[in-house]
Amino acid sequence: MALSLDGLPETPAPAEAAPAPVGRRVRASLVFVRGGGTTVLSRQTVPYPFHITRAFRMHPESPDLATLYLQSASGGLYAADHLTLDIAARAGARVHVTTQAGTVVHRGGPEPTRQETRLTIAGDALLALNPDPLILFPGTHLAVSTEITAEPGARAIVTESVACHDPLGQGRPFDQLELGLTIRTPEGRALVRERGRIDGAAFTAAASPMGSHRAYGTMVVLGAPADERLAGLSLRQAADAAGCLTGVSPLPNGAGLGLRLLAPDGGALSAGMEAVFRIVFEALSGCHPGRRRK
Repeated sequence: MALSLDGLPETPAPAEAAPAPVGRRVRASLVFVRGGGTTVLSRQTVPYPFHITRAFRMHPESPDLATLYLQSASGGLYAADHLTLDIAARAGARVHVTTQAGTVVHRGGPEPTRQETRLTIAGDALLALNPDPLILFPGTHLAVSTEITAEPGARAIVTESVACHDPLGQGRPFDQLELGLTIRTPEGRALVRERGRIDGAAFTAAASPMGSHRAYGTMVVLGAPADERLAGLSLRQAADAAGCLTGVSPLPNGAGLGLRLLAPDGGALSAGMEAVFRIVFEALSGCHPGRRRK
């Protein structure tokens, strides 16, 4: 026992709380323009942990359409990260942005791991953004937000998906998931606002609103032409064939189409999302999506 100078027992100092994790604050920016009869990446700011490939030409029938892969150089998203990605498709640009694999989201803490995506699309541009799923590890606290500013006539396909994974196979859930979507006009008028939040325990519980499904995906389609391939039945059949449960509905204020997919796991979700994306991409671009082997 430690004694103070007056002979009395010392009062132990209160234990200090562990400092909250400080994550990375990083913003990346990509600007696509039309030049020389094709789509080029005219400006880029890609700090660590973001990484990109060069723009590929994968569509012989549409040589003006560029395909670019986003990559992570750090092994995923970590506690309290706040990563922002800005993509602009200027007049006449046609671009497909995707990833080479799913992104792991590691255990978090009180401060959520944040991923923000901000898209700006000109009236005669096409932007397709379909990353592979975010893989939620046990203890993940993730907040995802997507903001789309689209001029009249803009065409876009924007997907977002998450899947649960416990490396130990013990069924441990993520901590909390927040999803947000905003679609607005260049003048700032909101056409669509959507917010959702669910705890991991509720997500995986017997009474879960997701049922037995452990993976969830959404797709937003703007500027879709009148095409029978985009009828709800056709899209549902394509995703259902991959093992997904699919819903298709118009977005508010005539903004476009919204799709939601549930799947038992990330593999089935990826297959269903890919099947639907292929149909929608062909309807909007006039060609099949070109993909490098992952």
